[in-house]
Amino acid sequence: MPSSLRLHPVILSGGSGTRLWPLSRADLPKQLLPLLGSSSLLQETATRIADGDRFAPPLIVCNEDHRFLVAEQLRAIGVAPAAIVLEPVGRNTAPAVAVAATIVARAEPGGVLLVMPSDHHIADLPAFLEAVDRAAEAAVEGRFALFGIRPTGPDTGYGYIVEGPPTGTAGTHVVERFVEKPPRAAAEALLATGRGWWNSGIFVMRADRYLEEIERLQPAIAEAARDAVAGGSGDLDFLRLGRDAFAASPAISIDHAVMEHTPEAVVVPVDMEWSDLGSWQALWDITAKDADGNAITGDALTVDSRNCYVRAGSRLVTLLGVEGINVIDTDDALIVMARERSQDVRKVVDLLAARGRPEVKSHKRIYRPWGYYETVDLGQRHQVKHIQVKPGGKLSLQMHHHRAEHWIVVQGTARVTCGNDEQLLRENESIYIPLGQRHRLENPGRIALDLIEVQTGSYLGEDDIVRFEDTYGRT
Repeated sequence: MPSSLRLHPVILSGGSGTRLWPLSRADLPKQLLPLLGSSSLLQETATRIADGDRFAPPLIVCNEDHRFLVAEQLRAIGVAPAAIVLEPVGRNTAPAVAVAATIVARAEPGGVLLVMPSDHHIADLPAFLEAVDRAAEAAVEGRFALFGIRPTGPDTGYGYIVEGPPTGTAGTHVVERFVEKPPRAAAEALLATGRGWWNSGIFVMRADRYLEEIERLQPAIAEAARDAVAGGSGDLDFLRLGRDAFAASPAISIDHAVMEHTPEAVVVPVDMEWSDLGSWQALWDITAKDADGNAITGDALTVDSRNCYVRAGSRLVTLLGVEGINVIDTDDALIVMARERSQDVRKVVDLLAARGRPEVKSHKRIYRPWGYYETVDLGQRHQVKHIQVKPGGKLSLQMHHHRAEHWIVVQGTARVTCGNDEQLLRENESIYIPLGQRHRLENPGRIALDLIEVQTGSYLGEDDIVRFEDTYGRT
């Protein structure tokens, strides 16, 4: 890679991670979860490109519903993004990359993009960076470089890239063809040729070249991206795309829109201990095992059990006399499955969604820009919540038509507005908020504010909120 070149990382964070249910859900998808340690997958991805000499600040493209979590997670690791771009609706990867390329090209038309999903695991960072260098050389020459991962077996859950002859750029090959998630026999045949690579979904390309090809191959996407960026607006630390313009874009992946049709696609073979963490089987593959082949996370005990994946939540999970199963336990949902059925979790999620079950969308703990709340008890006319407000956090000035509230401070200091009165509450102090009264809760302290909220009334839904003022721009 030319020494003066700084790549523009584009991190795509719009997926929902359905196959990792019940841990991954629509409101808290897998890229925002710490699946392999204390950092989320998004944080791991951002840390991977933290070298300021090699990379410009990253541009994040995410679902607008996740914007505050994304911003907070980046802030927690000291990453200041170039922009956090909010997709008003999901339109797959080709439109998302078109928006990113449009933004980068305004300042640097020949700027080189490094496009990465936010939910991948890469253990060998030097190998990743070396592959980035090879791909960047190809991109500078106008090619579209795609990382191909050395297969560890005939996995039918991945797409494959078949390499052709080498190009003029060292370590890269012409893409002969793409193979969509083949049956096992076809995957085995590909591996036998030595020319089949897993499709990683990591791309390196010039912004102007991508815009040229998307204009040629998918002009409706190019037009939607231009209009969405032109019609976008700043919203706190976010760039909110023009809703109608972006919604008008066809929904299609970058592979189908560009890579399968451009004559300039090249593959960069790389062995960097990669996983897309797309299923519980993938997590079992890369998690350390005990002597019986069990991969265990959390408080779990296995007896006479072998080759199982166990992820315990807030309680003890025990296995006795079983083999080859996954057990994933959360506060409000438990799934037990044969390990070989890991790719079929979507069937469970689809059935739950058809029945209107809330466990598809959210966990018991609901995150907000000011902190989080979690329901402890829910009855016919009462609800008890644990609320945590981060230092400096401030709930909206609001009122409720159908419920009154009691707040008891457990830890920290609360500044409470109730009608025209404002007061500070400290540990073990409480206040009553009458039905219909304007009120606000703030944390002016340096430590987290924890309190218990007891709601009483005829209706306790979250839509019984009338906001008069909000620091975070919510309505």
